[in-house]
Amino acid sequence: MNEMNETGALAGLLVLPEEEKLRRGLRHTPHEIHQQPATWENTYHRIAQAQNALRAFLTQAAPDAVFLNGAGTSDYVGKALAALLRQHWRCEVQAIASTDLLTEMDELVLPQRSYLWVSFSRSGDSPEGVAVMEAALRRFPHIHHLVISCNQQGRLVREFAGRQNVFCVTLDDAVNDRGLAMTSSFTNLVIAGQCLAHVYALADYEATLQQLIAAGQAALNPAAKLAAQLARTNFRQACFLGSGSLNAIAHEAALKLLELTAGRVSTRSESFLGIRHGPLSAVNAETLVVAFLSSAPQRQSYELDLLAELQRKKLGQKRIVVTTQTEPALAALADEILLLQPALPDAYRPPVDVLFGQLLGLFASLQHSLQPDTPSPNGAISRVVNEFKIYA
Repeated sequence: MNEMNETGALAGLLVLPEEEKLRRGLRHTPHEIHQQPATWENTYHRIAQAQNALRAFLTQAAPDAVFLNGAGTSDYVGKALAALLRQHWRCEVQAIASTDLLTEMDELVLPQRSYLWVSFSRSGDSPEGVAVMEAALRRFPHIHHLVISCNQQGRLVREFAGRQNVFCVTLDDAVNDRGLAMTSSFTNLVIAGQCLAHVYALADYEATLQQLIAAGQAALNPAAKLAAQLARTNFRQACFLGSGSLNAIAHEAALKLLELTAGRVSTRSESFLGIRHGPLSAVNAETLVVAFLSSAPQRQSYELDLLAELQRKKLGQKRIVVTTQTEPALAALADEILLLQPALPDAYRPPVDVLFGQLLGLFASLQHSLQPDTPSPNGAISRVVNEFKIYA
């Protein structure tokens, strides 16, 4: 199969005839993964166009507590951004899944606090996301809401934009992924969040953005080549490791591989230190281990120690390390190294690091004879979660 060649793995999918793409469920997902670095600048410009209104809205909100809300992949957007926003906004920032907010809102909202809730959503139509907004506006009218969505026609934008305490930003429709798995929508929501962190001096972020674009473009081919090679091994389980902001990417990469293979590959995600507390027992000779290695010296020391322990105990079928640095110790600890350049601090790396997880999911999906655009043959999951009963 052309897509499994060791070179041009992703390019081979992009140039397939349209009829074949449609037949094999490849019309959207490969393109949506490939387009990502080229779309990030447009997202920056959309935030730049709204920055004056955003600043005024944030000044009005004057939050001392910020919740970053979303479900599934959109929750991992918040988790990838929480530390960066906390550092730049100088207030408490937490990523709280909208699925938890729906059932635990009264316990999570404290009296006498000024809240800003930032809702991230691809479709803007997820039942729990809409229900959380409706409930919060009804029960806690003092909370301010910032909605960042990829869909101008979604309910979060259509039904709530224009209210005094709601501000909506819509990203380009090109990143409103049509495939089941969120890929370019995920990275563009993260880029939008990074812009928010710098919204009071957005020009300061532009150099970082250009580095992210360069790193993403440089990573696509080698990441696709490695992902295609690994998919051919027919591994049946995978464990993704990351610390800090990269822990969110471990979660997202695990989810991408799980949903794109319809669960035929069992996945888990952990922190490098947390895996010793029980989950290490599930890492065996059939487990692909993917480690997103931190560039922060202290974190990296702990992470290298864990990799050395895996090697010593002979745990893992293969150990793959995604890194921005060429550490001498890595050659002995990793079976494969994916080097991301130019190097960036961990807090900014999520849009680039996640590319490998997305591509691994894509090629593993093909290896299991699934259709990546619609990889759930029994209909267990869908692009937008089906409506379910909401209890007010």
